[in-house]
Amino acid sequence: MDVSLHYHAMLRLREREKRGRPDIAHTCLLVAMSSLLNKAGLLEVYVHTYRGVWIGVRRDTRIPRNYNRFVGLIEQLLLEGRVPPDSENPLMWTWSGGFKEGLARLECNRVYLLSEKGTPMTPRDLAKELARHERPAVIIGAFQRGRFSRQVVNAADEVVSLAPVTLDAWAVVARVLASVEDELRLYERVLRGEVALL
Repeated sequence: MDVSLHYHAMLRLREREKRGRPDIAHTCLLVAMSSLLNKAGLLEVYVHTYRGVWIGVRRDTRIPRNYNRFVGLIEQLLLEGRVPPDSENPLMWTWSGGFKEGLARLECNRVYLLSEKGTPMTPRDLAKELARHERPAVIIGAFQRGRFSRQVVNAADEVVSLAPVTLDAWAVVARVLASVEDELRLYERVLRGEVALL
């Protein structure tokens, strides 16, 4: 549901402030999938929905720039379980499960939850921490308001704050990815031909 279109229908929903904003996830996906970190094959992107559906995104997936096309793609994905529906190697796929179980399935060895209530850490210091681990995960809330569920907070090894105020999710995605790219000296390595791009 989109709160812009279904506002009155959503008024009675529990935790409605954490629902109805697929535009936030759309923008975050556009930023992440177009990053050099992703193009170098060093990023995996997953979305966990309010209803407990995990969405995997293949690295070479081109997220539609047009929001309406994106909504159509997600509708097909949630109905069929994969996009394209008959593909052996889908661009996007779903599975159901708890948050902690999903992270275990992804074999994450360190989980950072980003929240203004966490331990203060600069994006650069977070990038250094991430570079120390083989399969770290960064959880960024793509909802308009509200707090992370207890299930999500309990799955994190560390809760980190990049700022004492709430920041837009897409700004956080961009800042974290840029900091990791800088920490890995990725642009320099790509320009020297040391890292191949997808």
